[in-house]
Amino acid sequence: MIDYGRVQKELVDCEKNKDASGVRVSPKSDNLTRLTGTIPGPIGTPYEGGTFQIDITIPEDYPFEPPKMQFSTKVWHPNISSQSGAICLDILKDQWSPALTLKTALVSIQALLSAPEPKDPQDAVVAEQYIKNYQVFVSTARYWTETFAKNSSLAEKVRKLVEMGFGEAQVRSAIESSGGDENVALEKLCSG
Repeated sequence: MIDYGRVQKELVDCEKNKDASGVRVSPKSDNLTRLTGTIPGPIGTPYEGGTFQIDITIPEDYPFEPPKMQFSTKVWHPNISSQSGAICLDILKDQWSPALTLKTALVSIQALLSAPEPKDPQDAVVAEQYIKNYQVFVSTARYWTETFAKNSSLAEKVRKLVEMGFGEAQVRSAIESSGGDENVALEKLCSG
């Protein structure tokens, strides 16, 4: 049986500290079994500046069973499926403890963004890229963050650069090859 009192208390605790941690949890419905978690991308990573949404389902035996969590924001990361958003993290599986909370799980996911484990991947293609061509991984992860996790959308960046007189296909290519950084894309467009 779900301990709804505990879930409610965890939501209140997250709300109190949301400005300091950036971690938020809010209900999707009235019954508190479907929630949305929000985490900021860690500073100093390709995910910096992004806001990532995570779907949370509270199982029947919570807190004795871990919450089911998966990214609804697309993420390019070795331990997160680029297709489904599934997360490979031990505390969401066999290392869960009733002493852990929704917030600690979300903070752990945020830490995973900072410290990928490519030798224990959820997405083998991303893990292989991380190991064999790290710079391409970083550029791709930044591009995905810019495209899927930032308020300033790719469309807005394209529009701004097209207004400067560059062709749309050329702009899209420059933005993609610069990992979503519109300033670097502008430099590329101006230099040739």
